Amino acid sequence: MDIVGFLKSQFICHLLICYIFIVSGLIINFIQLFTLILWPINKQLFRRINCRLAYCISSQMVMLLEWWSGTNCTLYTDPESYHKYGNENAIVILNHNFEIDFLCGWNFCERFGVLGSSKVLAKKELSYMPIIGWMWYFLEIVFCKRKWEEDRKTVIQKLLNLRDYPENFWFLIHCEGTRFTEQKHQISMQVAEAKGLPKLKYHLLPRTKGFAVTVQCLRNVVSAVYDSTLNFRNNENPTLLGVLNGKKYHADLYVRRIPLEEVPEDEQECSTWLHKLYQEKDAFQEEYYRTGTYPAVPIVPPRRPWTLLNWLFWALLLLYPLFKLLINMINSGSSLTLASFAFVIILASVGVRWMIGVTEINKGSTYGNNDNKQKQK
Repeated sequence: MDIVGFLKSQFICHLLICYIFIVSGLIINFIQLFTLILWPINKQLFRRINCRLAYCISSQMVMLLEWWSGTNCTLYTDPESYHKYGNENAIVILNHNFEIDFLCGWNFCERFGVLGSSKVLAKKELSYMPIIGWMWYFLEIVFCKRKWEEDRKTVIQKLLNLRDYPENFWFLIHCEGTRFTEQKHQISMQVAEAKGLPKLKYHLLPRTKGFAVTVQCLRNVVSAVYDSTLNFRNNENPTLLGVLNGKKYHADLYVRRIPLEEVPEDEQECSTWLHKLYQEKDAFQEEYYRTGTYPAVPIVPPRRPWTLLNWLFWALLLLYPLFKLLINMINSGSSLTLASFAFVIILASVGVRWMIGVTEINKGSTYGNNDNKQKQK
């Protein structure tokens, strides 16, 4: 196939994937809206239904990683811990270095059957994002403004609400607060020096208050902390756009299971514990860059078929009326109608690209920068 033909076929694939994701996502959001009537009647039924509806959206993203791009994800962990994954509630600490680290976190959840019920601590702005942000609202995701004085009460209440959640869930948290960049790292290490904390080479200084509150609110509900460190082989720099283009990456995820009893209850002691954890994570990164592996047994959890089957269901449901409409438009011979149709489809593609843009590292949060500016005032 020549270059022009390849680009055209890739462009069409992008349009179809974006069309399926956006239309199915909006349909699911609409269904979720009607589930609100269940909340005062049967809260647990509301939650179980929304776990399944959320899975219909998030699994499409995971499908792109697992089946479309064929990205391999090797899990390095203790075999004894491996059998507990998916069978208990957990707090999952993720490093925040790559554009698709959240997607690899979702992939980790999917392989152990907790994708639909997975939770995150997310910035408030994401709650306004169509499809994913709205889906998270119905999943009782914990949103914050990143101003702790304003967030504390809301975050505590949201976390306490999860104590009676009917499904096994993983609470995914990026303790660094924002994605790693060289500029943010430099600012973060200035803060570490001012506070007399050991400097980190590959991570930002962790934000301890949110983690400490999460542990306090979910103690006796969550069984363990999963300390997770993600890297990509051969200095790969993965992007969501690359995944959408079908580019294959090779991810290595190191997971340590730490029983929650080992995490101190006192907030100050918990803060010290988390700083020590990030020093250890830095050492693991150093070892990975030096040897290309982690100090644990490599395991490749099998892909489950449900992400692909869910996508095929929506593709069959939505592509038939799309092609039928397109054929009718072509037969009508109206250039204005065809132009309008093309505009709507391209708009859908732009919408997905916009959502991708929200996750890009070079468009990331200025959270660390703002904190530093406030300290300098």
